[in-house]
Amino acid sequence: MQPSSNAPEERHGPLAGLRVVEVSAFVAAPLASMTLAQLGAEVIRIDPLGGSIDYHRWPETEHGESLYWASLNKGKRSVTLPLDTPEGQRAAADIICADGDGAGILITNLPARGWLDYEQLSARRPDLIMMRLLGNHDGSPAVDYSVNCASGFPHATGTGPEPVNHVLPSWDVAAGLYLTVGLLAAERRRQETGHGQEVTLALSDAMLATVGNLGYLADVQINGASREPGGNSLYGAFGRDFSTADARSVMVVAITTRQFRALGRATGLTEKLEMTGPLMDVDLTTEGGRYAARHAIAAVLEPWFAARTLAEVRAVFHGSGVLWGPYQTFRQLVEEDPRCSTQNPLFSWVDQPGIGILLAPGSPLVFSGDPTPAAAPAPRLGADTDTLHSPVPQPVSG
Repeated sequence: MQPSSNAPEERHGPLAGLRVVEVSAFVAAPLASMTLAQLGAEVIRIDPLGGSIDYHRWPETEHGESLYWASLNKGKRSVTLPLDTPEGQRAAADIICADGDGAGILITNLPARGWLDYEQLSARRPDLIMMRLLGNHDGSPAVDYSVNCASGFPHATGTGPEPVNHVLPSWDVAAGLYLTVGLLAAERRRQETGHGQEVTLALSDAMLATVGNLGYLADVQINGASREPGGNSLYGAFGRDFSTADARSVMVVAITTRQFRALGRATGLTEKLEMTGPLMDVDLTTEGGRYAARHAIAAVLEPWFAARTLAEVRAVFHGSGVLWGPYQTFRQLVEEDPRCSTQNPLFSWVDQPGIGILLAPGSPLVFSGDPTPAAAPAPRLGADTDTLHSPVPQPVSG
């Protein structure tokens, strides 16, 4: 299969005609704008000369090209300007406030002062939409790692009293997707009224909203309970990891009674599994009952998995209705999982400048009436500077 040649200038998809400018770094804001680009919006990322603070973030190639940066900036256009000079700042403001019905939209996680001040920019373009990511609601700084430690989840992760961080920047991801929803809501309001607005989102509020929406804040207030760590057991239902004969691990989940019965049929252990209910004096037709009996259920299942390889488990569970999945390293995900391949329409081959040919994901959203574009490579840093704005004179030293 040939790498995608879908140039960033050729916009297709449900958001074609929308023009978004991004002045940001790290995960949340770049993810938000890339999500829009993958749906057809024209996204222009503006960086200082030489790249922003995330331009060389790991992982990177042996030649120092950031795979992180390339992966979070797919399908965008890139402009570099001397943003520490008045000339560079004016040039950036020109791009942000450019004419056009779908233009005048900015995403940033930088301090909104000086040339990035909403009042200054909206004075030039009154219908400007500015999406601004904060750390905390009071404007104080925060990053995913400083937010996650306060969320309660590290104390509910692992098996003991010591908090355990996870490596997924979940609050950055959640905040990035919140930003896209907020932007589309503000753009719809602008279409209706002709008015723009500044929309702010605090990273810590994305965390707090999630903890509250999952019921954990209410659990403390109403029940006086704070969720304890349970290892790899699924909280409130049955689910756990099991080791196979070839030293692989699998996760098995049975949230509903139907799923629990499918697990019994597939393994041939229905009768033994049903015995755990009376043994533990619980009702196995309820999620709470299966959770209370989780250790007894696992004791019945452990020898079955230990006697079979991953391939044998896969063969037995195929088409059985059992919810399960293998634990995989990133390498195993790439090399073994057919979902991470061009068998899945999510992926296509792209020729990434400076790096090479990569299998890259596009948007995971599938529209029946307006197909989303294939994945496109990230631009070379500054590749669109001359096209989108006249070169800014560089300061003379000496």
